Amino acid sequence: MKKGYKKPNLESKYFDQLFESLPSLEGKTVVITGTTSGTGYTAAEACGKLGAKVVLLNRPSERAKTSYEKLKEATSNGSFHPIDCDLQSFASVRECISKINDLCPEGIDVLCNNAGVMALEDMPTGDGYDVQMQTNHLSHFLLTKLLWPSLEKTANEKGEARVVNHSSGARNSVKKLEPEFLEQKGGSLGGNGKSMFFGGGRWIRYGQTKLANAAFTAALHEKLQSKGSKIKAIVAHPGLAETDLQDTTVKEGGLGRWFTGQFMKLGQSQADGTMGILRGIADPSIESGTFIGPKGIKGPATTFKLEAKYDNPEIRKMIWDKSCDAIEEDFIVN
Repeated sequence: MKKGYKKPNLESKYFDQLFESLPSLEGKTVVITGTTSGTGYTAAEACGKLGAKVVLLNRPSERAKTSYEKLKEATSNGSFHPIDCDLQSFASVRECISKINDLCPEGIDVLCNNAGVMALEDMPTGDGYDVQMQTNHLSHFLLTKLLWPSLEKTANEKGEARVVNHSSGARNSVKKLEPEFLEQKGGSLGGNGKSMFFGGGRWIRYGQTKLANAAFTAALHEKLQSKGSKIKAIVAHPGLAETDLQDTTVKEGGLGRWFTGQFMKLGQSQADGTMGILRGIADPSIESGTFIGPKGIKGPATTFKLEAKYDNPEIRKMIWDKSCDAIEEDFIVN
């Protein structure tokens, strides 16, 4: 594994103002995947400071233990509860559900499907799917399906619950969501080309996963609207945010050190990159079917409509059918 790159340590410009505008989350339960660093960590910390009960879903590691201890030290308002969940394994996702249900008999107000990996090699998970697609989308689809009763319980009792997915600008790097990337073809989906701008296989697969996150939101929103559900489906993007994703990608050979250091100077801080999912979690004005994020690669987290390239009958049906095939379960939205 290569060395990482030197982060520019960008200054946050908008996060504090957004945080101060958000209401208390006391009495609410928020489940977030991928909280050891990056946007997930910042979102978990913010939710804790707003008084929420925050469930932290991460694969077992020293980083997970260390970040949990840091979160506990950072706030005494809410509470943090770590549960092991490896998104590269459907079995691990299924195993964590009983623990979440035992911990949260009151139901779940928000499930934030935040965790993601970027530009990894062309390799399969133990389940046979591309490591990026299973981590970023398929396991989140399974997690959402299995936690649906808890979300419905809260929606029925409180009038609302939310599923917040995390896409990125990389969704626009591919023209269309292709079914083969959602199939059991891990390790044979384009190779290890690392060019971000000239069709490198690592980046095509990453773009497909982030397009899948948006398409999942569109399909879920359409189903929720047709049923008159009180659950909201929301998607966000972080812009070009300075997180550990870039460092990991450099170490894995997906980006060059010098290029990454220069490129990231154009971006925004980790905190500012978190604003999209944080608004999705906590902003009472956000409606189902909303996309939240900066207009470009940085700036305030604004709202816009879901986009036609994935919010159409063909793609909504395909993402749902292929995802159900992958997890070998039907996901029925009542």
